[in-house]
Amino acid sequence: MSRSIVFACGLLAASAFAVSVQAATPQSLFNDNCSACHQTSGKGVKGAFPALAGDPFVQGAPLPMMTTVLAGRAGMPAFKDDLNDADLASLLTYVRTSWGNKGTPVTTADVVAARAKINAAKKPRNLQAH
Repeated sequence: MSRSIVFACGLLAASAFAVSVQAATPQSLFNDNCSACHQTSGKGVKGAFPALAGDPFVQGAPLPMMTTVLAGRAGMPAFKDDLNDADLASLLTYVRTSWGNKGTPVTTADVVAARAKINAAKKPRNLQAH
């Protein structure tokens, strides 16, 4: 086989791979990480998982929401080690602007700052009996 055919086949394979490895969409990030509890509709499960649709907490100041998603709260897992800053910003913006929500977008810089604030917070000391 000639070099040009081998080269062309290699380019074709590389471009097919590049097309199949696309960045996650905000909706797919939500579906993969949040929808099991909060539902794809954002309506949650009454008495178990809060609705995100129409929730004032979700639409309010972004820092408390970012802190909750990064550190977890009341049974909600922490996502600080699971999602990078850009993906978290994308996911949080999706939640803040979906299902009729009127929250402002969250930027990657916002998530970086929230993550730094959490990391800088004083950690509780381990209490040892002896």
